[in-house]
Amino acid sequence: MFSGKTEELIRRLNRAIIAKQKVEIFKPALDIRYHETQVVSHNATSIRSTPVHSAEEIFLYIGDCDVIGIDEVQFFDSQIVEVCNRLANSGKRVIVAGLDMDYLGRPFGAMPALMAIAEFVTKVHAICVKCGAVAHYSFRLANSAEKVLLGEKDIYEARCRSCFLEGMNQIEQHH
Repeated sequence: MFSGKTEELIRRLNRAIIAKQKVEIFKPALDIRYHETQVVSHNATSIRSTPVHSAEEIFLYIGDCDVIGIDEVQFFDSQIVEVCNRLANSGKRVIVAGLDMDYLGRPFGAMPALMAIAEFVTKVHAICVKCGAVAHYSFRLANSAEKVLLGEKDIYEARCRSCFLEGMNQIEQHH
């Protein structure tokens, strides 16, 4: 969270548009935090997108595009790996953005599999709100055990390993 993943996705897709490539962008339909049909970064940079309910639904909208962008890929069903593979095998450039770990610090959804089959992986990092170090974790402030809990700074904080573990230990002590 707050590392610039979506901003980087938007930057790469805008470069493809400038290069006169045909671009289609997708996001999970459940993500309506900022806008129903726009992919929007925390810094309010945005690009039009098509919300879809499943990975397979992407095939309905790709047409003859050259580049496919997918935001919040960790929220898609497990078919997203096969969908991305089929798209790439058909000559499309596929650019995805998503969290690689959930709020418990565990691999999130299909991200590990997507990272394994990707030609290139760029990990971007936030800054720990507690100590200022490089942050790799999303610490959940809200008291919820839901795997998917959409939110921003009111629900999550970027934290380094040490501050993340400290927070998790405090939660365990209160239970």
